[in-house]
Amino acid sequence: DIIRHELQEVFVFFNYDVFEAYEFKINRDAELDIEDDIMESYIEKLNKGLKKRKLGETVRFSYDAGFPEDILHAIMRKLAIHEDDSIIPAGRYQNTRDFMKFPDILGEKDPFARDNVPHPALAGERSIIMAMQRKDFILHLPYHSFHPVIDLLREAALDPSVTDIKMTLYRLAKFSSIINALINAHRNGKRVVVVLELQARFDEEANINWANRLEEEGIKVIFGVQGLKVHSKLCLIVRKESVKKKKRSVNYCVVGTGNFNEVTASQYTDDFLFTADRRITDEVFNLFEFFEAPYKLGKFKFLAVSPFTLRERIEKLIAAEIKNAAAGREAYIHLKINNLADQDIAGRLYRAGEAGVKVRIICRGMFSMVPGVEGVSGNIEAVSIVDRYLEHSRFFIFCNGGDPKYFISSADWLPRNFDRRIEVACPVLDANLKKDLRDIFDLAWNDNVKSRQISELFDNSYRAVKGKEKRRLQVDMFDYLKKQAGTGGSHA
Repeated sequence: DIIRHELQEVFVFFNYDVFEAYEFKINRDAELDIEDDIMESYIEKLNKGLKKRKLGETVRFSYDAGFPEDILHAIMRKLAIHEDDSIIPAGRYQNTRDFMKFPDILGEKDPFARDNVPHPALAGERSIIMAMQRKDFILHLPYHSFHPVIDLLREAALDPSVTDIKMTLYRLAKFSSIINALINAHRNGKRVVVVLELQARFDEEANINWANRLEEEGIKVIFGVQGLKVHSKLCLIVRKESVKKKKRSVNYCVVGTGNFNEVTASQYTDDFLFTADRRITDEVFNLFEFFEAPYKLGKFKFLAVSPFTLRERIEKLIAAEIKNAAAGREAYIHLKINNLADQDIAGRLYRAGEAGVKVRIICRGMFSMVPGVEGVSGNIEAVSIVDRYLEHSRFFIFCNGGDPKYFISSADWLPRNFDRRIEVACPVLDANLKKDLRDIFDLAWNDNVKSRQISELFDNSYRAVKGKEKRRLQVDMFDYLKKQAGTGGSHA
């Protein structure tokens, strides 16, 4: 608007009577075309694909609805955009994502803003590793701070007992403290291995730059696994410790539902499990062994890893609920997920509902089911929550005959996640953490302010609040975690 107002000054050398500006935006096909040339490195192929993307086929053309028609049609002819293409009249400003970083020019405090809640597991604790030795804990972002993840890496970089640090990285902040911590660890003599996914859509160029930076430092960088996209969020720290008067390697892990990215950590809801439980850490170790030697796949009893065991594990869990329902026992499946559009899994959920399994699904994005249809999906309920923070955490609860099984996961339930990506669904084994996830699911399910009902009507209507106290998940989460924190201090 400021530029529009000052167009006469910007173009003062043009002797026009009227100065006007209108905005249009082109979205192009972002699919990368990577040529199969054995003489080129993977990064060279990717760079070529990125250059071609700028000339990709137009998939959408949006424009200011006030655009003069003669000028609009002239632009469309020049860009070879046809009337039968996706053409959308819109507002004056097209890049609404920029509003996320809009400056507070009026100095008004955001009424929704809250300070991070201190985590009770870290209250008064100077060492993250020592806190992990005592018990498992989960950071619930953005209500908790992301800093303990960075602090753990910084601590590991300085700890003389730490020998190895290994991470999977997908999307990173522009000025990444994660990268800095890994570089410092390498400089301090730690063996650092980074599995960096170069094909993270729209972050390919940034990830190539990070790869070059890490390799320049001498850090081992693995560009995923051929034919699969590495989407799992894992951090492994190996430490030499005295156990029964003998030195042995002890593994510590962070398993997340979202990226190791300090910027999105303040905008997305995600869960990060910190654990020293060998049932999990040994299998995370095995997965990193696979990344380094893809011909050597270990066994996974606790982790469900796609494309190897995740689909089969989910199928068995659903089948167990159907069996319990048929036997007259309590049976339910509760899911919090971003997208659910796998035809086979959706079919199994329909059959579970028909068998009497109570299915509740909180799905923010794509959802290829029709819940609430008598005789078909009457036992299936689904809602979508869209609020200030992007609902990004994924966790699953299966009744399991009265001994519920809990999982957090990097994976949505889409064919690509089951079959074409390396994803991890990690069991939550600590009883207190299971209770937390149970409570959080219930808070989400009871949201009647930002929750929309998904039904056969496809009207996407807000859930009714008649006679009920208003409940809003993202407000209630702060209150819930504050009660847990009690008088515990913050972790700096």
